[in-house]
Amino acid sequence: MQPNPSGSRAPDHMQQRIIGFDLARAYAIFGMFVVNFNFSFGSLAAPTGPMGHFLNVFTGNSTAIFILCAGMGVSLMTNRPAYRPDEQAALKAKVLKRSWFLFAVGLLLYPWWSGDILHFYGGYLHVAAFLLFVPKRYYLWGALLAVAVFHLLLLLIPIGTGWDLTTYRYVDFWTPLGFLRNTLYNGWNSLFPWLSYLLVGMWLGRLNWQQAGTRRKVFGVGLLGFFLIQGLRLLVRQGLFSAFWSNYLMAEYTPAYLPFVLVTIAFALMVIPACMTIADRFPTHWLVVALQKTGQLTLSNYVIHLTLGNLLLAALTGKHYTGLLEDETPTAPAYILAYAAAFYAASVLFSYWWRRRFSHGPLEALMRKISG
Repeated sequence: MQPNPSGSRAPDHMQQRIIGFDLARAYAIFGMFVVNFNFSFGSLAAPTGPMGHFLNVFTGNSTAIFILCAGMGVSLMTNRPAYRPDEQAALKAKVLKRSWFLFAVGLLLYPWWSGDILHFYGGYLHVAAFLLFVPKRYYLWGALLAVAVFHLLLLLIPIGTGWDLTTYRYVDFWTPLGFLRNTLYNGWNSLFPWLSYLLVGMWLGRLNWQQAGTRRKVFGVGLLGFFLIQGLRLLVRQGLFSAFWSNYLMAEYTPAYLPFVLVTIAFALMVIPACMTIADRFPTHWLVVALQKTGQLTLSNYVIHLTLGNLLLAALTGKHYTGLLEDETPTAPAYILAYAAAFYAASVLFSYWWRRRFSHGPLEALMRKISG
């Protein structure tokens, strides 16, 4: 979404809100650079030392912000007091077409990158298309339902079904049953429970961010939730819980139990208002503008870092890229972080250069051409 889709000048508060939204997406894409480069070439599965554990801090948090921002984007696209039936139908069709586009791009990317999120993202948007105009409270109920369904499925299907846990390859992904299981239940970002992030994002997009109190309240809820879960995890480290509850509270990413969902959403609820505030205070600062452009090219930057970024890192480290968990000697965490930061800096420069010449990023323009 652009600050000025109609060609006329948008109000200042609207431009700042969208700048803040793009800043959050820019942060999320940096975190995904770190996580994905670490997955392919580092020691994500078995971190050693402070730096290795620091890189794993980005795991989950960045993805959460990425998906929440997607939900906010859908809400911002459809955030008007009233729509005629034909307008509602047109917006629903647009979101559905974008969901199919992302689903197709993700499946094309999957043989190269087994951790693809785009086809899941397309699935989230497909569901969202049918919820565009419901009262916002239903988004939170839907988020709770998505988490509850995931926990119910845990009782019925072992979470490791279909996975080769030595390489983190999903062995029956291209079979009908395996594809359905991976997509709905135990893929990297399966609809249950990850749809909950998109729905919370849609709820956030319906809030009145023009009110000064909105950011403070959202940040406060995030801060409270974050420290509550981290406090429980601290008690786990003191040996105060049974093995079952210890594993449940400490689980990270897979399986995405309720505590993980809550703590990553809480982190996002702190980052997003902070980005909104930065956009308010420094809307024309060169760095804010450059990061805004980066956030606007999130889709293109995501695909570029998984293709060109991984190929370049493989060449620099003398390794073979497989798209699966690192199976050679892990690259040092400091090197991974330095490379991710350098590639991100190049992405910021590319995004700034591209947006000075074109209205949308390469893949973003293609998606808009197809979806309208």
